[in-house]
Amino acid sequence: MTATTTDQGRNGVDVATLFATLDAVKAQPEIARFQFRATNRWISGTHNRGTINGYYGAGQENTRPADFTFDADHPPVLVGGDNGPTPAEHLLHALAACLTAGLANIASARGIDLEEVTSTVEGDINLLGILGLDPEVRNGYEAIRVVFHVKGDAEAEKLRALVDQSRNRSAVYDVITHGVPVSIDVATA
Repeated sequence: MTATTTDQGRNGVDVATLFATLDAVKAQPEIARFQFRATNRWISGTHNRGTINGYYGAGQENTRPADFTFDADHPPVLVGGDNGPTPAEHLLHALAACLTAGLANIASARGIDLEEVTSTVEGDINLLGILGLDPEVRNGYEAIRVVFHVKGDAEAEKLRALVDQSRNRSAVYDVITHGVPVSIDVATA
């Protein structure tokens, strides 16, 4: 798939709006505060469904025209029904999606036309931790690897620099590599 440059933008990115957003946030840093939200409902077994719609951003509450829904489950070997990717696989997708979106924005801002961007993300996990069988084994990924294939109208060094800058600005990469405080409350019926 080849991206084209038009009056509306580059690589499908509205570059004028991108720069206008940057200028607006520089002028009013308080509008940079966002809060994204997700809800989740158990279906059966390990199958559950997430829904995303409203968020707070740019100084106001926002809603989308329709909900985004996605299922999560485990494969049969992990006592699930395979009704969706595992939550850990959703995390791999979130990382790839965040890095890819950032790469497209950065390429567009730098005047680079992209022809193709693909990535493969692998995560190594040891069930001994999740199953509580070995307290020395962590519950989550032990290592994650991302490989990008980027084709565009710039030399290889500039294309690699797009990935590097996307990694530097990626919210998901930051959460995975630096952690974030998480609080969990419980309400019972």
